[in-house]
Amino acid sequence: MLGGGLAADLKRELLRLLEEDEEFRYAVAGRIGILEILKRLDRLEEEMNKLLGSNNRLWENQQKLWESQNRLWEEVRSLREGQEKLWQGQEKLWEEVRSLREGQEKLWQGQEKLWEEVRSLREGQEKLWEGQNKLWEGQNKLWEEVRSLREGQNRLEESMARLQDAVALLARTQGELAKQVGALSETIGFGLEDVARVVVPGWLQRHEGIVMAEEFTRKWITVDGEEIEVNLYGEGEKDGRKLVIIGEAKSRIYKREVEAFDAWAEKIAATIGQETYKFMFGYLIHPTAEEEGRKRKIKLIASYMR
Repeated sequence: MLGGGLAADLKRELLRLLEEDEEFRYAVAGRIGILEILKRLDRLEEEMNKLLGSNNRLWENQQKLWESQNRLWEEVRSLREGQEKLWQGQEKLWEEVRSLREGQEKLWQGQEKLWEEVRSLREGQEKLWEGQNKLWEGQNKLWEEVRSLREGQNRLEESMARLQDAVALLARTQGELAKQVGALSETIGFGLEDVARVVVPGWLQRHEGIVMAEEFTRKWITVDGEEIEVNLYGEGEKDGRKLVIIGEAKSRIYKREVEAFDAWAEKIAATIGQETYKFMFGYLIHPTAEEEGRKRKIKLIASYMR
């Protein structure tokens, strides 16, 4: 160690140089500044290490989030496969799936915000943790929604099974009903023919000038090897001309009944080779039937006409 006098001399010399020598003064100041910078760099390195450690934990949590998200997608795909087996209520389930997709888009948006928070980690790392907690909460709610949707699907499948049983029962009931309606229709048809036999001859004479030679009868006429039944067959005379009268009785007459009647009536007219008068008689005549009858020259007569 230097002696007291030498040390005092050294201090005085240093002070003198600092006062008088400008270059010496700058050199000393630079040295002191470099040491301070090095100390600050050491502290900055420590902070960066802490920051990297926190960032690693963040990435681990992010990886767990991705894994959980992949499991969620597997559940959604499984749900879609189950939905394809349903033939009723599909639209409602698709709306639920679209809702799930919208929730997924919101999740992606949340992740984008998460990346923004990572980029500004030094300024708002605490906000990032809060956002991540909210994301976990949202994902838990999404899991609950998926479970609820799956439970609803199970209930819908049970309802579908019960509905199929009911449809089968209804089909059997409809079969029996169709037989009864067929029998009733046949009964009504015969009753309507009896009414036509009484009403139509007078109507033809008053409105068409046709005088019938005898009452209407049922007749079977063979056309190209096919036997066709005519409900109301008769012969008459108009203005000295003989003609054949062909009619059919239907309780309700629509366009399709007129088309069907005209198809076989034309075949009979061609086979007979004689002037033919065509008519249909019924309780109800639809406007579409009236228009079709005018086009095909078929007179439509309602039971209430006189």
